[in-house]
Amino acid sequence: MDKRIIKDLYYRMVKIRKFEDKIIQHYPEQQMRCPVHLYIGQEAIATGVCAHLKKSDYLFSYHRNHGHLIAKGADIKEMFAELYGKKTGCSSGKGGSTHMVSLENSIFGTSAIVAGGIPIGTGAALAVRLQRQRQIVVIFLGDGAIEQGTFFESMNFAKLKKLPILFVCENNFYATNSSQKVRQANPDIYKIADFFSMPKALLDGNDVIQVYKKSGDFIARIRKGSGPCFIEARTYRFRTHVGPETDIEKGFRAREEVEKWMKKCPYKRFHRQILANKLLKENELLDIEHRADEEVKEAWEFAVKSPYPEKEDLRTDIY
Repeated sequence: MDKRIIKDLYYRMVKIRKFEDKIIQHYPEQQMRCPVHLYIGQEAIATGVCAHLKKSDYLFSYHRNHGHLIAKGADIKEMFAELYGKKTGCSSGKGGSTHMVSLENSIFGTSAIVAGGIPIGTGAALAVRLQRQRQIVVIFLGDGAIEQGTFFESMNFAKLKKLPILFVCENNFYATNSSQKVRQANPDIYKIADFFSMPKALLDGNDVIQVYKKSGDFIARIRKGSGPCFIEARTYRFRTHVGPETDIEKGFRAREEVEKWMKKCPYKRFHRQILANKLLKENELLDIEHRADEEVKEAWEFAVKSPYPEKEDLRTDIY
């Protein structure tokens, strides 16, 4: 692979990880007054997919959205400010973690409602088609979202109208605290695409190279007008459903299971792959990590120093 691509993928993954680590560090201070659904452990999926997207391509996400926004190029100063409820936040401090916006990156708002972004993204793809535009739409969803009727309705409509959508299911095996094993009779989510005659793929969601290559194939196909495709990327979130803790303390997940998956950390795995195959040198990786460190630190300081909305802002940005 091109060295520039390797650098870009590593930078995106590291930036997501450090952004989330900063939240974990400061969330207990009780100054971020919104729930946070951390993306740690799933960085390879957003990174691999978004590396193929243009700013004009539409992206729809859900409550675990930080990684998607960062991977597509959203301003992390505005994201941190949003977490702190500041006026400089990407949603003017009124949306919090679950309602992030990045208009310049064609992200018009994420949804806290399970599966809420799926029909909205499908509608956007219909608009693209009717207006004869050239963008594609990527819809990220969790494994719990496929249990909503709107998922099947949107899949059917997307195929029927040959819409330019890449559906990406991030299967981390848990919906809040319920394991996939006790919710779904058939664990092979990707096979659902067969009912709609839709091209599909099952990917190791912790392997950024695999995600990058396959999502690139599908996105190229969609850009040519071949209609929607579906990816199931299996992964694991390191932290609890909401908040900076793990589920081990509360007994929702077994310590052995969490530790097994942490050994498959996508960020560390990619680091090892790069060095083992001599794709980049150690000092080049350190430079990237230092750059991400500085950017995250600067963004966090910007958020902390930013003002809160004024009383006259109470009735603005309300829909």
